[in-house]
Amino acid sequence: MSSGVLALLGSGETAPGMTKVHREILAAFTSLDAVNLDTAYGFQLNVPQMSQKLEEYFNISLQTKLTTLHFSSYDKASELERTLFKQQVRQANYVFAGPGSPTYALAQWYPLHFGDDLLDVLEHGGTLCFASAAALTLGAFTAPIYEVYKVGVEGPEWRVGLNILAAIGLNCVVIPHFDNNEGGNYDTRFCYLGEKRLLELESKLPDGVATLGVDEHTALILDLTNNTVTVRGRSNGYWRLKGETTVLANATTTSLEALRSLAPTRRQPEPSTPTTSANGPVALGELATKGGESGLEALAQLVQLASTGGEGFIDPTSLVEGILSARVNARANAQYDLADELRDALLEAGIDVQDGPDGTTWTLRDA
Repeated sequence: MSSGVLALLGSGETAPGMTKVHREILAAFTSLDAVNLDTAYGFQLNVPQMSQKLEEYFNISLQTKLTTLHFSSYDKASELERTLFKQQVRQANYVFAGPGSPTYALAQWYPLHFGDDLLDVLEHGGTLCFASAAALTLGAFTAPIYEVYKVGVEGPEWRVGLNILAAIGLNCVVIPHFDNNEGGNYDTRFCYLGEKRLLELESKLPDGVATLGVDEHTALILDLTNNTVTVRGRSNGYWRLKGETTVLANATTTSLEALRSLAPTRRQPEPSTPTTSANGPVALGELATKGGESGLEALAQLVQLASTGGEGFIDPTSLVEGILSARVNARANAQYDLADELRDALLEAGIDVQDGPDGTTWTLRDA
């Protein structure tokens, strides 16, 4: 992997002091397709408000349009919704994820094989900006922060992480909020774990797995093109292994090779690639009616094309007809849930669908 940027933020993703850091990360883009992932806070009751706050911060403070991609539950999402989410992430060149519960996010992303999609963004020169809870998911393992600090569990255990960092040769876990001191007279450092619990968890890591710590209101910017990690924001980063700690000091740049040389790496499987090769709406429509994984990829692409009008603002007729053809096929095969999903996708794209005795007709809502 020779391109892309991975930014790990310890906390304060919308704090005024981090605005300069965000601007530095965004300055590299001449054309930006930025998305926010709401998964980490998807269990909360205020998901729309959380998303709005992030979107407003990017719009007002950074003059950047940030579009939220909603994916709060793997189990409740249909196969089409899962495929759409993965496609939309791959098509973005800036992906942000932040506050919430790391283990909740991981539970939704891991069965989705979401690590492949994030790696694809990096391999195409994009940027992943993961803050706070979301940053914890990117290592070889993820600490159960909510379970320890909010619920209370004895003998906490690591969860297998997305392991994005292994693809750049860093075999480690990520711990944000490294210098937290909210506890006052008790230890809340190391993302509220405290030193005792962190040491307990670190003792359970396999040999050679390090801890990459990020202080609050601090960013570690891993530049994969230049093979460096730069520390920005208020404080420092840390690389801990076998009782030894290397400080990544604020405002410094370090070669990633210096960190790689301190621990063996674990090879990351090559990311999977979409199986759909058809590009035109007619070909996609034909492929969608055949079902299977390729058919699902084609359906997702058709839905996105119908929503945007297609590249170059093409006539949506063939796109809609392709989806309606797939819907007819689904109903004929008693796949009524899929048929309803396709109808809903058209409605969301501004296309009204009418079923009648002579078949199905459609109109553009704005017409």
